[in-house]
Amino acid sequence: MPETALLPTHRPRRVYLAEPNGYCAGVYMAVKALVWMVQIFDTPVYCYHEIVHNRFVVDSFERAGVVFVDSVDEVPEGAPVMLSAHGSAPQVVKDGEKRAGIVIDAVCPLVAKVHHEVKRRAAKGFDIIFVGHEGHDEALGTVARAPSNITLVEPETGLAGFRPSDPRKVALFAQTTLGMHEWEAIRAEASGRYQNLETSRKSDLCYATTNRQDAVLQMSAECDLILVVGSDNSSNTNALVRTARMQTAAYRIDSADSIRPEWLETADVVGITAGASAPDHLVQEVLDHLDPVEGWSLYRVTEEDEYFPLPPGLRSLLNALVSTVRIGFAAPSNGQGPLDYDRQVTATDALAMLEGA
Repeated sequence: MPETALLPTHRPRRVYLAEPNGYCAGVYMAVKALVWMVQIFDTPVYCYHEIVHNRFVVDSFERAGVVFVDSVDEVPEGAPVMLSAHGSAPQVVKDGEKRAGIVIDAVCPLVAKVHHEVKRRAAKGFDIIFVGHEGHDEALGTVARAPSNITLVEPETGLAGFRPSDPRKVALFAQTTLGMHEWEAIRAEASGRYQNLETSRKSDLCYATTNRQDAVLQMSAECDLILVVGSDNSSNTNALVRTARMQTAAYRIDSADSIRPEWLETADVVGITAGASAPDHLVQEVLDHLDPVEGWSLYRVTEEDEYFPLPPGLRSLLNALVSTVRIGFAAPSNGQGPLDYDRQVTATDALAMLEGA
């Protein structure tokens, strides 16, 4: 059914907006990095897989001249390419370095941490359980780190079918965007089955995943309906829907246009949240669309101040460009450059600049 912008037949009395919601530090980093790529290089600029899983973000980059590909073989020789925030297989990185002129890996540092843990345990001969979703970009990249040692387990199925060669050497890791209750259930099952089970010292679930799920779980207890803004291929968005449905009705929406009037007929109090790759303006449009009788307020659970700097390869490139320009114009350095302002620029600001270019 095509999406149609319809005014709600019933205005909710009250709306809560979960805090935190929307963009996380990893998405901030990846989006800003790709904006820099578009500004530095002539288009088209190529990106292996969607930079983040949100259709509106991807569409913005496509309008600016970014071409998203599912194989580095699609990248013309010598062209610049970025690797997505979800992480890429080692062979993809190698092939990209051989083919492309510049390769910038925008993998989220928290995904890279899981990669490191997987490689370390595989080197020690562990059989590894990786809890994730078949076909998801992050799962593909992680399993490729140790394909001979790793078994992908869907959170819905548990450990059925996993048979380690040595039950004393089993490790357990997770896709960073799983539902907390799903991860805890499998971790408890694995701990009960394998006495010497090894896991990461800190949870594999990223801070943004757990913070957003904590917020929606608490908020949903006070709401008749939860609306989760995000794309259908966003794992953390779908996890938010499953979390909210533990206590109340919940639906994923791409935007305000996705809201069905019948959802609101008996909804006195509505809660809104957004996946970690959903742009801020989509959330504001949902608030405007609902137009609650008593207004809306933040349902604050925690505050986030995490910051991930731009990928190392891009930082080096930007510093080199700034140095070259200064030398060419005999300009003195004031000790500041584009990287000094990166922390102050949000992904929303960066995309707005991209759209206005």
